Amino acid sequence: MKNFVNKYKRELVVLLATFGMGLIFTVMNPNFMRVSNIITILQQMVLNGVLAAGIMFAIITGGIDLSIGCTFAITGIVTASMAVKGINPWLAILAGLAVGAVLGAFNGFLVTGLKLQPFIATLGTMSLYRGIAYVITGGMPVTGVPSVYRNIFNGRMFGNVRWYILVMIIIFILIHIMLSRTRTGDYLYAVGDNEEAAKLSGVNVVKVKYVAYIVCGICSAAAGLIMLASLGSAESTAGLGYETNAIAAAAIGGTRMAGGRGTAFGTFVGALMLAVLRVGMVVINVDSFWQYVVTGIIIIVASYFEFIQQDIANFLARRRAAK
Repeated sequence: MKNFVNKYKRELVVLLATFGMGLIFTVMNPNFMRVSNIITILQQMVLNGVLAAGIMFAIITGGIDLSIGCTFAITGIVTASMAVKGINPWLAILAGLAVGAVLGAFNGFLVTGLKLQPFIATLGTMSLYRGIAYVITGGMPVTGVPSVYRNIFNGRMFGNVRWYILVMIIIFILIHIMLSRTRTGDYLYAVGDNEEAAKLSGVNVVKVKYVAYIVCGICSAAAGLIMLASLGSAESTAGLGYETNAIAAAAIGGTRMAGGRGTAFGTFVGALMLAVLRVGMVVINVDSFWQYVVTGIIIIVASYFEFIQQDIANFLARRRAAK
């Protein structure tokens, strides 16, 4: 238990802050702690959580992926088009995930093969992928997705708890295993912490970055599949601005924007905090304009916490040395 606390100290602080925030909302409106509202919070965090889990991989390697919202849109369009034509829904899902992997791999090629800065490369593909989405659909939504597809993600497990909540949890578990139990996870952290040292140690940096961007693309595709099941239609404008919230969730959860640090547990907690904040402000009737202000402040404070934590650690170290 002590090792767990030491390892996830930052993440546990954010989790406690989230519970504290929930307690404040409950005092202001007791309806906040209703079971139906807790389910709403989980539903609210699904898309952002899955997207954040993917973008965390790119950030850990010292990169970024600004195109996740556009990958989200293209995946939904491709899968919806197949589902509407009567193609087996599981085959359509596999095709959607494959599209996400290909788009992620292309980002990896731009970063590793053409040596472009990740910000510039994915800024370009953000526009490129969005343009492809418009070209495919002509700006018109793809509607009429059959219920046989929608029920895979949007069906109810029990009560009002839908399958896509379980899908999100499974994704986070798989990512946790990949980051903490595999050699690939070790290589991801090594590349993000010091790319040159990792290369000299024999790590295939190019391969590791490809893995990071492919996983990011697959998670973006998974989020797009969930959204498609929820709405029953796909639009070329889907996912606009989603990358901002995903980055925020990862940063709040302790993912270091310079690379080398980040956990599945932390990103989950970061996405949960944002969902609690948004649902809580709705419950206590905060004006929608102020919701953006409060959310921005929380993101800044949570992101700066890493520096505060480091200053406290340095101060305590000096005190111990002085003794």
